[in-house]
Amino acid sequence: MSDIDSEQDELMGLLMAIAHEDRQAFQRLYQRISGRMFGLCLKLASQRDLAEEAVQDAFVQIWHNAGEYHNERGAPLSWMLTIARYRTLDIMRNRKSRPTSGDAHLERVADEREGPLDESLRIAGSAELRGCLDELSETQRDSILLSYYRGFTHDELSEALSSPIGTVKSWIRRGLMALKRCLER
Repeated sequence: MSDIDSEQDELMGLLMAIAHEDRQAFQRLYQRISGRMFGLCLKLASQRDLAEEAVQDAFVQIWHNAGEYHNERGAPLSWMLTIARYRTLDIMRNRKSRPTSGDAHLERVADEREGPLDESLRIAGSAELRGCLDELSETQRDSILLSYYRGFTHDELSEALSSPIGTVKSWIRRGLMALKRCLER
């Protein structure tokens, strides 16, 4: 059994215990994943207070909904990080907050552990996916990564890339089609 499988099994066991309101299991889960979750939220929000709020909200949601998790929803860690991602995006939209610092600043404050992009690339055949991403144009690659891993909307992408929204949508659509073709080879 790989380290990933054993971690997922451990997280699944913790979620099952949390579904029965086991506070110690909840504490162990928090200690196990809060750092990665905070790193993800901070990368998305670029603001420590928003990231902290999103992590807290995500754990409250996990506590209340642990019994609803099942394997069909994906790996336990992915399910929980998705909750955190959506909470972060919701908080940002509610506050109409936008990232205010450049990527260089994010690299200094970001959690050094593996992020969701790295993890999903590793799990999903990173060599192939990285190779296919490298084949895309810079604008296609940036559009896809900002959209899927930073949570940018089409409007935000349009503004960030200084391009019309229709062009941004085309970059994403064509880039995803190229990725699909590349991965099917």
